[in-house]
Amino acid sequence: MEETLGTALRRWRDRLSPVDVGRTSRPGRRAVGLRREELAELAGLSVDYVVRLEQGRATSPSAQVVASLARALQLQPMERDYAYRLAGLLPPQEGTISTHVPAGVQRMLARLGDFPVGVFSADWTLLSWSPAWAVLLGDPSARTPRERNLVRAVFAAGSSGLAAWPVLQEGDALKPALVADLRTALVDHPRDRGLADLVEELRTTSAEFTRLWDEGAVGPHVSARKTVVHPQVGEVTCDCDVLTVPGCDIRVIVYTVAAGSADAEKLEFLRATNGGRVGGPPPPGPDLFSTP
Repeated sequence: MEETLGTALRRWRDRLSPVDVGRTSRPGRRAVGLRREELAELAGLSVDYVVRLEQGRATSPSAQVVASLARALQLQPMERDYAYRLAGLLPPQEGTISTHVPAGVQRMLARLGDFPVGVFSADWTLLSWSPAWAVLLGDPSARTPRERNLVRAVFAAGSSGLAAWPVLQEGDALKPALVADLRTALVDHPRDRGLADLVEELRTTSAEFTRLWDEGAVGPHVSARKTVVHPQVGEVTCDCDVLTVPGCDIRVIVYTVAAGSADAEKLEFLRATNGGRVGGPPPPGPDLFSTP
């Protein structure tokens, strides 16, 4: 009997441990792998739609939906391509930017749950993030992929980037580094129409981007100290590092704070207040860490 997308989704869901996606596997849990509700949340889909996909009542998912499911299910590249074919779609072609996050990177993300971590594609679109990222910087889940593009956010007039509140940083090394990254990405992904459109858009809307692009800006990513002005706890100063994953175009941004510091106490308070939820922080209350 020929396999359908629905049967493949159920098989992949059953084999994935909740621990692999940063969930607690409680004693007495009946589900072998992920529940449909957990897969839906991880993929940014409704539970009803996941049910209809698995039952074969939804038969024409978009490429974006398949990509989100492949990331949530931590599929290997060949499995991801198989999922596209089962959905009647062509897998991503060579020369285009991949939105696939390798399973190893996703497991690392799940185990680094105490730290704000964001995973980006080659064009600097935020693909996935840890609960602590949403707590510190605001929940990105309500934003479209277009709105989650860091380069577009950084060069937009009056924007503070992807954060929901101000983020302060000494110097401006990030901007030339991002421009240099896009220039390299255009060479590596010559068939990616979205990337070419992004560069053209920014050259049209941002004089600063145009200047850096025309100057052939080159800027390596370096560690930076950033201060997040959070509406609940005030300023949280973090070390921000950009990590690359050999063999793929994924970039990983990690925010860390020194153990035992006042900033660590603030971050722990935010995590505890949010109860480990992926969503953003609760409505601002009194600034518990302000100086009288």
